Amino acid sequence: MAAEIVNPRSDSSTDQDAGAEPLDSIDPAFALHRGGKMAVRATVPVRDKDDLSLAYTPGVAKVCSAIAEQPELVHDYTWKSSVVAVVTDGTAVLGLGDIGPEASLPVMEGKAILFKQFGGVDAVPIALGTTDADEIVETVVRLAPSFGGVNLEDISAPRCFEIERRLQERLDIPVFHDDQHGTAVVTLAALRNAARLTERSLGDLRAVISGAGAAGVAIAKFLLEAGIGDVAVADRKGVVSEDRDDLTSVKRELASLTNKAGLSGSLEAALAGADVFIGVSGGTVPEPAVASMAEGAFVFAMANPNPEVHPDVAHKYAAVVATGRSDYPNQINNVLAFPGIFAGALQVRASRITEGMKIAAAEALAAVVGDDLAADYVIPSPFDERVAPAVTAAVAAAARAEGVARR
Repeated sequence: MAAEIVNPRSDSSTDQDAGAEPLDSIDPAFALHRGGKMAVRATVPVRDKDDLSLAYTPGVAKVCSAIAEQPELVHDYTWKSSVVAVVTDGTAVLGLGDIGPEASLPVMEGKAILFKQFGGVDAVPIALGTTDADEIVETVVRLAPSFGGVNLEDISAPRCFEIERRLQERLDIPVFHDDQHGTAVVTLAALRNAARLTERSLGDLRAVISGAGAAGVAIAKFLLEAGIGDVAVADRKGVVSEDRDDLTSVKRELASLTNKAGLSGSLEAALAGADVFIGVSGGTVPEPAVASMAEGAFVFAMANPNPEVHPDVAHKYAAVVATGRSDYPNQINNVLAFPGIFAGALQVRASRITEGMKIAAAEALAAVVGDDLAADYVIPSPFDERVAPAVTAAVAAAARAEGVARR
């Protein structure tokens, strides 16, 4: 059984009152989404009674009994090792915020078909009717026997950190919050190539991150793991520093790990002389602050649809500019990471996704660019067919090297 990238195109109509103009005719996005964007198809035929007796009773009982005696056989005789649960509570959906589980389903369906399209991984959208961290953890733990991995999606900070940590502690399958780690992997890959383009290393760079939510915290920690020279993170009140008395536990930990320069005050002040700006917050950074950055700076303004620094402004001062948008070069897009990361982890039945596996994914992604490296090409396109195989192979190899692979 597999998730198929199809649209059943149901003729039923529940999106408008009788006689009203169908939403499909107003916006093509509604026409594409009618009936949903995915379905389930069989991978074996059921053409006659012999097929039926093998696919279902009585033949299926033999397989069930074998798995009961040897639980590891579930990986060989079901789809468990090739399917991921895409789990959300609908509290941080795109730029829409807390819109609830039902309204999140179009995004979760989209995520599922991206898993299949770009990584060959089946995925099932699961939108939970609770925002309580304990209930989310207990629910996912109980669902876990059906899946080879769990992709947490669009769960608001700071609960997302606790939920991921607790699930990782209780489950022996990969748990990965893509809003954190997928963004961090692609950012690091682009940053490595930008540094290579300008003949610098990560250790030469001081970065400033705008946004201390899921993505900002994860990027900061990941860049430190990768060896960046220094990184400071700013939230709405300014630089997250140890002299502030208004920090959450997550931000207190962040303050203790980052900001070796001891910066305080505003984001704009922190940007003076900085080598890298990474935006994952929205809002607008004033042009004078961008102009105050070091010569040859990198501006990764990734808010969608409106980058924190417009590319036209960024190009006045920066050597490399990246955004989260597909209509500009150097798109920082999570789809470059999560399909291959999960494909690699599932391939070797990894018990978790380690920092080393994520580093390997970033290095493989950066290497795809190769000798074509240029200011407008520091990260490949999601449609580059080399991406997923490269990331998959690198993640699988890293899982084996780090001792979390089980085959």
